[in-house]
Amino acid sequence: MENKYDQFKGQPRLPKFAVPKRYNLRLKPDLVTCKFTGYVDISVDVVSDTKFIVLNAAELSVDPKSLHFKSSNKVFEALEVRLIEEDEIVVVEFGESLPLGVGVLSMAFEGTLNDRMKGFYRSTYEHNGEKRNMAVTHFEPADARRCFPCWDEPACKATFKITLEVPSEQVALSNMPVEEEKVTGNLKTVHYQESPIMSTYLVAFVVGLFDYVEDHTSDGIPVRVYCQVGKENQGNFALHIAIKTLPLFREYFGAPYSLPKLDMIAIPDFAMGAMENYGLVTYRETALLYDDKHSAAANKQRVATVVTHELAHQWFGNLVTMEWWTHLWLNEGFATWVSYLATDSLFPEWKIWTQFLEEATEGLRLDGLAESHPIEVDINHAGEIEEIFDAISYKKGASVIRMLQSYLGPESFQRALASYIKRYACSNAKTEDLWSALQEESGEPVNKLMNSWTKQMGYPVVSVKIKDQKLECAQTQFLLSGSHGDGQWIVPLTVCCGSYEARKNFLMQGKSEALDVKDLLGSSSSKGNPWIKVNVDQTGFYRVKYDDELSARLRHAIESKCLSTNDKYGILDDSYALSMACHQSLSSLLALMASFREELDYTVLSNLISISYNVSRIAADAVPDLQNHIKLFFINLFQLSAERLGWDPEQGESHLDALLRGELLNALAAFGHDETINEAIRRFHIFLDDRNTAVLPPDLRRAVYVAVMQRVTKSDRSGFEALLRVYRETDLSQEKTRILGALASCKDPEIILEVLNFLLSSEVRSQDCVLGLAVSLEGRETAWKWLQDKWDHIHKTYGSGFLLTRFISATVSPFSSYEKAKEVEEFFASRTKPYIARTLKQSIEMVHINANWVQSIQKEENLSEAVTELAYRKY
Repeated sequence: MENKYDQFKGQPRLPKFAVPKRYNLRLKPDLVTCKFTGYVDISVDVVSDTKFIVLNAAELSVDPKSLHFKSSNKVFEALEVRLIEEDEIVVVEFGESLPLGVGVLSMAFEGTLNDRMKGFYRSTYEHNGEKRNMAVTHFEPADARRCFPCWDEPACKATFKITLEVPSEQVALSNMPVEEEKVTGNLKTVHYQESPIMSTYLVAFVVGLFDYVEDHTSDGIPVRVYCQVGKENQGNFALHIAIKTLPLFREYFGAPYSLPKLDMIAIPDFAMGAMENYGLVTYRETALLYDDKHSAAANKQRVATVVTHELAHQWFGNLVTMEWWTHLWLNEGFATWVSYLATDSLFPEWKIWTQFLEEATEGLRLDGLAESHPIEVDINHAGEIEEIFDAISYKKGASVIRMLQSYLGPESFQRALASYIKRYACSNAKTEDLWSALQEESGEPVNKLMNSWTKQMGYPVVSVKIKDQKLECAQTQFLLSGSHGDGQWIVPLTVCCGSYEARKNFLMQGKSEALDVKDLLGSSSSKGNPWIKVNVDQTGFYRVKYDDELSARLRHAIESKCLSTNDKYGILDDSYALSMACHQSLSSLLALMASFREELDYTVLSNLISISYNVSRIAADAVPDLQNHIKLFFINLFQLSAERLGWDPEQGESHLDALLRGELLNALAAFGHDETINEAIRRFHIFLDDRNTAVLPPDLRRAVYVAVMQRVTKSDRSGFEALLRVYRETDLSQEKTRILGALASCKDPEIILEVLNFLLSSEVRSQDCVLGLAVSLEGRETAWKWLQDKWDHIHKTYGSGFLLTRFISATVSPFSSYEKAKEVEEFFASRTKPYIARTLKQSIEMVHINANWVQSIQKEENLSEAVTELAYRKY
């Protein structure tokens, strides 16, 4: 006989015969034993004939004796209760069919406050010198089931009435305000108001000792920022952002914030950057706290973009929720895009839309892999969800939304959004629902246009050349491996010719198009051979390849300062990607880089710096005898800008200059520029004696720490020991993460091994470990051997989840030989798991791409002459 439970196993979704309407949930966490007990009454609408109720539960034990279903005065006792751990479900069987309509399912259960940063977990902190536990929740995507039995799917929205029983001195928060609180002895029972209808992944509670700062928005909503006792002043900046952002979104979305209060709280152990729980947003400390004395400009910007991202979700995600995880990208891509809109409105001087190009670049990089995935992914098992929280969902998602908004125009786009929010409020929606709203408002074929970007993976490279006064454009799928995919897109093309006055926009529907150059020039008809730029301001998610003639004109346009910042960024970034894919020589990329010597813009220079790191690494593998010449070329390239900014910040200088100074000095130190390293070490010694010295402001610290590590060897460890001392003495998470990011830049493999082991020690919170994995070229082999030795331990510590995948990508991707790719494949052959499969394939593909690039560089003729000329060029 077929097992009666088989019908429920291995299913992507729960059966639909019963639907939850309301949860009355009572929990009692014990912060000493790290266990919790709970009781839940779930009002359930039985909609079709069934003897079974199936809901989610994982790592919980349910008391079968407590379990019953009550419907119109009749109580049905459970015949059997079966937890099926691999499917994370609990199947309850009754002796007879349940009556249709609403009844109440009740049960008692217990679980453990785990240390894996998901479900109902514990985080540790120090209070008056002693170690304490706090209890925290993180339920997205599918971990509410680790805290209480529930229908743990975004479409199963219900209301929640939550009660917590906790030690009376503790602060206990949930999504809603407190309704009443009763103290009996050293315990208190806190009852919260009933929530509006919401998904389980947004339910939250936190129990611990906290201080807070508070303010109100212009329409009277109380906002609080909670943090560890004594750190509350570090919450002021985030509070200011929230107070300004809620009214901004109210206006933009045409709907008020839907809860009576908003709390934001910093959690010491936190896997993601932040989580948008309805009315109780949780953050890593580095994404919420800002310390005037010790935080860098980069920290300030991160707090602003993360807070605005999470608050955007209060509408887009919480009020209107995706129907299933396939539409996750809509949640994340949209919140990412709109966080830039809000940040730009609060800090126009940050030029944040130019910095947005860095998001687009990350999306383009991952999506140039054959092992990428479409924006919309079919999810067939809860275990597959974690892996799509990646640069495709967030960054490509945000980029295609920006491309669409730029094509439709901001007014039409905003009107359509407001009507979409209104139509689906307190409900669920799919990607197509948003397209329909935008199509109705704009009259453009949004559905057809966007399907080509969300349903298939990848993106095109548009090749452009001039022939007989015609501009010929042709699209093919771009892959970093250099091969051509067979995708085809509807591409919103924009072209400028000779000036920004003459601009043409059109949709490229076929494989190729030809434009008359005379039409492009319009009235400005500049003489001779004007520059031509495709994808104006980089609003489109695609790359452009110019023929030699057009490339030379663009290089000239950069040198004569005719192009916008976004366009300079795009030309550089496309050229780098084309070189990596072996569609363009390394010497032509280096010649283009040389034309940026007088560049002033932060975003362009920041990208120039990251490209220079990658080129220097690949050159070390391909042409080691040219490595010193290449480093010298990069030092000369950045020196002018570094001298312009100097070491010491000027009174009232721009946020962008503050960001740039640190990155330039970091680059000069990493390329071995002795003067920079000596000055950094001089300042570091002053700082060791006085942590508040003005000679080492937070914006310089990371660069200085990297410089210090350049001189560390196993026979001279003093700089390493000093940095560890600073790490141990600071209680600011941002300072700790700055140091972790710098330690691995050391060139001595023995020190690298010590650094890697330090990352796994109890001194480093497991969420931060991955920040120290970017080892120097000299440390690659050591890191790979270490990963193999420690794999079982790392796998056990991190379980499934995105932190685990970072170990693989950081350690494997930097290699550049086919042999190494084979070695990695062989090691993981017996250790593969569904939640690391995609990352593993992507990392191995990256090694192959690097290996192709190395071979292509080795075949380049005249590379040596070109590099020598650039390194010793006199300006």
